[in-house]
Amino acid sequence: MYIYKCTLDDTRQLAILNKKLIEDEKHDNPMNTDELAKRMQEFISGDYNAYFYKADNNVIGYALVRISSTPKYLRQFFICREYRRKGCGKSFFTELMKELGEKALDIEVLSWNKTGIKFWESMGFLPRSIYMRYHEN
Repeated sequence: MYIYKCTLDDTRQLAILNKKLIEDEKHDNPMNTDELAKRMQEFISGDYNAYFYKADNNVIGYALVRISSTPKYLRQFFICREYRRKGCGKSFFTELMKELGEKALDIEVLSWNKTGIKFWESMGFLPRSIYMRYHEN
C-alpha cells in the first residue's frame, strides 16, 4: 500500500469518495458529485493537498489536508467500506503523517459519528474543543 498525492485530474474520483464519506458520516451536506468535484478542485488549487491511499493500483481511501495551518488540519479522511476493519485506516494515517512530516495534526469529528470518534481516539487523538451550531427551525 502506498500514498499518491492527487492532482486536479483526480478531483472527480475524490468527489465520488467524498460523497461516500458524507453518506457514511450522515452529514447534512446536500452537494451532488459535480458540486463536490468543483469544491475539491478549489481545495486542491488553494490551501489543501489531497492524497489517495492505494493497494495494487486501486484507490482504497483518501485524505484532504489543509497544509497552510499549524498544525496542519485533516479535513477529510476516508477508507472504502470493503477495506475497513483490516488495519488500512491505521496504516494510511501512519503513512500520511510520514508524508506530511508532522508530529501534530488537528481534526474534527461529527459528534454522532461514534465509530469515527473511536477510531481517532485509538490513534491517540484527544478532545480539544466543542464545536457547536445553532439552527432556528
